[in-house]
Amino acid sequence: MNLWRSIKPGRKQLSLAFTLAEAMISIAVAAISIGGILYGFILFGQRAEWSTCSTAAQSMAMRRLEQTRAAKWDPLGYYQGTNGLDEVVPANFPVVITNLDIPLIGTNTVRATNTTTITLVYTNLKMVRVDCVWSVLSRGPFTNTVITYRAPDQ
Repeated sequence: MNLWRSIKPGRKQLSLAFTLAEAMISIAVAAISIGGILYGFILFGQRAEWSTCSTAAQSMAMRRLEQTRAAKWDPLGYYQGTNGLDEVVPANFPVVITNLDIPLIGTNTVRATNTTTITLVYTNLKMVRVDCVWSVLSRGPFTNTVITYRAPDQ
């Protein structure tokens, strides 16, 4: 049995090692890959936060629209000495500035402004438009808009 041959490195065994250039290239590839993954996580977090704020703003605009739909408008009715009742007027729906309904961690509140516009389209038809304006991540402003038409007694 020849032990010297199994202990002594031959040319074939020496050629199996990595060179410094190969090691540096592999480290650079790994660093770029890890950097790309981290950037993807950061971008995903920003998009998720934007999506959360957009959904909350849409909900806030719909809430105001439902308030206008719930207001009484009966032009043919008789109420306390007046002919007709119309609560669907801009004076009953002032501009509202409040926080979006999102989970809070520390001081990450997002302010939003709800503006309600009521326009008489026809004698017994009104257009109700609600705009919710908000900003997030030092970007914006973004606007979520909801529009509907309203007739008396609906």
